[in-house]
Amino acid sequence: QVQLVESGGGLVQAGGSLRLSCAASGDTFSSYIMGWFRQAPGTDREFVAAINWNGGRTYYADSVKGRFTISRDNAKNTVYLQMNNLKPEDTAVYYCAADLINLGSKWISGSNFWGQGTQVTVSS
Repeated sequence: QVQLVESGGGLVQAGGSLRLSCAASGDTFSSYIMGWFRQAPGTDREFVAAINWNGGRTYYADSVKGRFTISRDNAKNTVYLQMNNLKPEDTAVYYCAADLINLGSKWISGSNFWGQGTQVTVSS
């Protein structure tokens, strides 16, 4: 079991940047593939980014490639999401997740480990 707490959300104008942080506790952080999902009102939760145990491999949804960067610091048990050139369509609640699994067509949290979410709002 792992507990996840997100921070760093807020209001930003289009073209601006935010950095989200996710602090993990309760289990061995370095043993998990970590990632981020987001969900806007009236939409399904969608995959954003993932990172493997040593940070050597990253994965991104097509909608955020070139704009978002995921990273992790195992010594601090923390994963980050740097979001640049934000667009209004990025507005959503962003969720940190642990134990991500790639099913080919989509990603899930295999152990259903989620943070509480942090709101990101991008104004036009």
